[in-house]
Formats: sequence, structure tokens, C-alpha cells
Amino acid sequence: MSETPTTLVQYAVDDAVATITLDSPHNRNALSRQLVTELFGHLEAAQADPAVRVVLIQSSGKVFCSGADLSEASTEGMEEGTRKIIALQRLVATMDKVVITKNLGAVRAGGIGIVASADISISATEATFALTEVKLGLAPAIISLSVFHRMDPRSASLAALGGETFSGADAAAYGLVTKAVPAEELDAYVDGLVAKVATGAAQGIRETKKVLNRELVARIDADGDDMAELSARLFASDEAREAMMAFLSRPKG
Repeated sequence: MSETPTTLVQYAVDDAVATITLDSPHNRNALSRQLVTELFGHLEAAQADPAVRVVLIQSSGKVFCSGADLSEASTEGMEEGTRKIIALQRLVATMDKVVITKNLGAVRAGGIGIVASADISISATEATFALTEVKLGLAPAIISLSVFHRMDPRSASLAALGGETFSGADAAAYGLVTKAVPAEELDAYVDGLVAKVATGAAQGIRETKKVLNRELVARIDADGDDMAELSARLFASDEAREAMMAFLSRPKG
């Protein structure tokens, strides 16, 4: 069994762009305590850097994020984790930098909250998304704060209640991502977008984000505690624990 890497999230700054790379392939970039803590720390570092205008969040492989770390959730509970992920969404929405996500492949459950809280999200057309919580006796409670803010209501109902995968093209049609482009064009498109957005003035970016995200931040502040309590309760339920253990015991391959 391979050991967990010392660092799960990489950070680099080049001129006005801070690039944060999720790099935890051993668990498909699941939102473990370590990964969330490192991601949070890098976002705070970017926020504190006056030279940074844009933060790009990407992954080192095709899987952007597989959602909650079920091995932790099934054994240690999610009371602390739910609040940390809510705080993560709020930080992304309130940073005075433009936050852009780029995903080539799979995004699941809690990982969709990162995509939704970003200012601009670019996906490969062929990427796959799924709100899988309903299959495990859970609900997309904490990420509903950003995800359902972005998606149109009918699409949100279909995705959340069905729990089935949908494509990057679907995600764009649903309002979840800004744009979907063919996988072979993704890097070039995002590079060009980042370069353009990085030319914005610091004050212009800061004040425009406040206007754009006013309702999102208000929603997080109003409903965050209730959603954290609901999520923690569901994760601790017998039904969810049984489903998570069954999922974790499935043959790998």
C-alpha cells in the first residue's frame, strides 16, 4: 500500500497568477483533512500576496476531485470537516482575486463545491460530474450553498435527486460551469483566459467580486450552520455509514 505523499496540494506563483494544483492521486484528490487544510492555506497565501490577481485551481491528473474522503468520514465523522468546506467556499467567494477552476476529468460531490464557488469555471466537454450523495444516504447540503446558487433549479433537482453522471457540456448548460471546451483545447483556452483576466486592476477585481458574489456570500452566512449540522448528522447516520463502508469495500480495478 502506497504511503500518503507529504504534500497533497502544490502552489506556485508566476507574476500575477497563483496556480494551486490538487495532487493527491492516491485517493483521487478526495477532500481529506490534509488536502482541505493545504488548499485553504494556499488560498490564504494568494489572498495575502498583493501581486496576485488570479488564482487558478487545477489538478495534476484527470480527476479534479472525488468529493469527501469517505475513509475519514466513515471512521472519524464530519463535524469539523463540514464547517471547513463551508469556510473554503466562503473564502473563494470573498477573496479579492479572480478564482478560476480548470478540470479535465471527473468532479464528484464535494469537489463540485469548489467549482461552483469559483468566479469562473472552465471544464473539458468530456469531463464528468455527479452529485452522488443521494446514493449514499446523504444530501449535497454544504455544497448546496454554492452549487444550487449556480445551477438552474430544474437542473439542480435532476442532478441531485438522480445522482447520475453528466458531462462538462451539460454542466455548462446547467449553469454550473462557465464554459466547456474540448479536452485538447482546454489548456490553451484557460491560459488565454487567465492572461486576460490578470490584466484587471486590483481595485476593479475586488469591488466587482463584491457585487457579483453578494447573494452567494449572504446565502453562505445565512444557511451555513444549518447545512453543516445537517451534513454532519447524515454522515453519522447508520444508513450512510453502511453505504460508505459498502462503497469502500468494493473491488478496486
